[in-house]
Amino acid sequence: MGLELVRFGLDDRKTLERFIRVPWFIHREHHPSEYWVPPLLMDRRDYLNTKKNPFFDHVEAAFWIAVQDGKDVGRIAAVNDRDYEAFHKTKTGYFGLFESPNDPAVAGALMDAARAWLTEQGRVDMLGPMDLSTNAMCGALVEGFDSPPGMQMPYNPPYYDALLSGLGLSKAKDLWQWWLGTDTPIPERVVRVSEKVAKRARVTIRTMDLSNWDAEVDRIIEVYNDAWEANWGFVPVSEKEFRHMAADLKLVVQPSLALMAEVDGKPVAFAITILNLNPIIKRIDGRLFPFGLFRLLWDFKVAKRVRDCRLIVLGVKEGYRKRGIDSILMVRTHQNAGALGLDGGEIGWTLEDNDMVNRAIEAMSGTKTKTYRIYSQEL
Repeated sequence: MGLELVRFGLDDRKTLERFIRVPWFIHREHHPSEYWVPPLLMDRRDYLNTKKNPFFDHVEAAFWIAVQDGKDVGRIAAVNDRDYEAFHKTKTGYFGLFESPNDPAVAGALMDAARAWLTEQGRVDMLGPMDLSTNAMCGALVEGFDSPPGMQMPYNPPYYDALLSGLGLSKAKDLWQWWLGTDTPIPERVVRVSEKVAKRARVTIRTMDLSNWDAEVDRIIEVYNDAWEANWGFVPVSEKEFRHMAADLKLVVQPSLALMAEVDGKPVAFAITILNLNPIIKRIDGRLFPFGLFRLLWDFKVAKRVRDCRLIVLGVKEGYRKRGIDSILMVRTHQNAGALGLDGGEIGWTLEDNDMVNRAIEAMSGTKTKTYRIYSQEL
């Protein structure tokens, strides 16, 4: 039967289900990996539901499945994001949700389809992989295959870098993931300096009130778009889109690991660390029902299988940077994670050239564990 591509719309729920399940072929049959964590099927259905996910309010997107000899073996999405174009003043598109066997013919057919569609959309270059923007999971893992991914981080076979490079894509930016164990003490000098900074700058750190989450999200939004505005690849998030993401975030946030920094009562920075539920999610193989939810609750609440966490976002408003507020938040997060009895946590991702943040993590004895790559190509 050979190779064919099936293009479909997200309202075609039957074909969408096939699209969502392609990773099981890649990671269970084609290139089995003990570290791959199956995504929650319910989450992927919700994320790719144009009626539920506000992301689709400002994008056009196309989706393909690669079928080889009657079997779904690969997939890709192409995205034209009007918000990215408005913010960056460039006609850049994305490709994402990419999965492929180690077969240049399959990967090439998928990439050709995405490139052709983006060209039709008037795009002049593309970035990826992104699922489906820099505000979600992005990058292909190129270093650090010997351990499981962090919560809400991608994992792919080691051959992806060679496969994408062979198709003419080149590195646009590397993203770094870090690890800091709670048994690794923060250098006394760092703690001492952070305490002095907090006092001198009138910075107070408090835990967020999850019982008043909507109000806290208001404060987070106030800081978020301002804090990341100058970052490479940043796309502003609408309030509607942010609240959609925040609803899921609340489910995995530990109250003492959601921190707000204020100066004279005004929010100027925040850090949110989520619990790493991947060991539990892996056991339920993507299915919350009928018994997966019970296993998740049992392992999380009773069996205490959650041993680590991930600091997923830390931002400081313009005008309050280079004052050490980021270090204050990281020190407090480390202390609170230790108090919870966690073994440690991941930090990131961070941009490879964000020297200020990367140096702050290194100063706390953090070690770089994984590198993810975003590629680019002119169309």
